[in-house]
Amino acid sequence: MSDVEHGVMRASEADRAAVAERLRLAVDEGRLGLTEYDERLRATYASATYGELDRVTADLPALRPEQRPTAKEEKATAERKEWFDEWRSWLGGAVIMLAIWGGSSVVSAELQPFWPAIPLGIWAAILIASAIGGGGDCKKDSK
Repeated sequence: MSDVEHGVMRASEADRAAVAERLRLAVDEGRLGLTEYDERLRATYASATYGELDRVTADLPALRPEQRPTAKEEKATAERKEWFDEWRSWLGGAVIMLAIWGGSSVVSAELQPFWPAIPLGIWAAILIASAIGGGGDCKKDSK
């Protein structure tokens, strides 16, 4: 495949994520400032083709093999993101439940029993148990 054909091919989300990771590493290396990183990251996610993605990193050196994240590091990063997402959902639920409890206390003109502690406590216990127990899938291999 020629460079011209490669440059006009559509890029995938995985391709854009790989370029975004390269840009993050360039910031860590001191090759890009935060403003330039932000501009390039926006350009990365706006890119539709490989040619557009190539222009974002054209002036950055290729990664050495020891700089590339290993599969284990990528899995750990994904698990950490999933863990934060779960707690962000918990926090969103907490805000909603506290608003309902506070609103019902204001409407009734007296402090209501603090019922959000029960569902939030159970939900938090499940998240903590999942983190301690390894989280993973409860499904067993059917092989």
